[in-house]
Amino acid sequence: MAKPNKKSAKTPSTNIAQNKKVRHDYFVEDRFEAGIVLEGWEVKSLRDGHIQLKESFVHIKNGEPWLAGAHISPLQTASTHVQPDPVRPRKLLLNRREITRLISAVDRQGYTIVPVRMYWNRGKAKLEIGTAKGKKQHDKRATEKDRDWQREKERVLRKS
Repeated sequence: MAKPNKKSAKTPSTNIAQNKKVRHDYFVEDRFEAGIVLEGWEVKSLRDGHIQLKESFVHIKNGEPWLAGAHISPLQTASTHVQPDPVRPRKLLLNRREITRLISAVDRQGYTIVPVRMYWNRGKAKLEIGTAKGKKQHDKRATEKDRDWQREKERVLRKS
């Protein structure tokens, strides 16, 4: 009997959700890892992958960062005694130094704070946020053109 191939064994992915729209619409410069305050039913939904970061954003309120617009769909079986609110604002946990850097980037330099991806780190849900500058239409075209050129270059190198 043949031994099972170790590479074919599925390893659990630490990635929960990724905001692919951010790369298209913004130049992301600084990235921060933030903890997030969640309720029990939200953690169960995250384990099932029921989150959407597409139209979410981070704003600073009273010196604290909050995630707004993220949609976590409740599970039917997990939240029977609780009235879940799928789009409630969720508090982000960062160091004071990181919060100060975010506030200065937003106020002085005209950046916005966007969620990039959500992932598991040692059993805790973490959110990667970044300070970003919006792209203009010609920037988006140039980025797409560069991506196509890199893909074509890889194809040519593979053939030869």
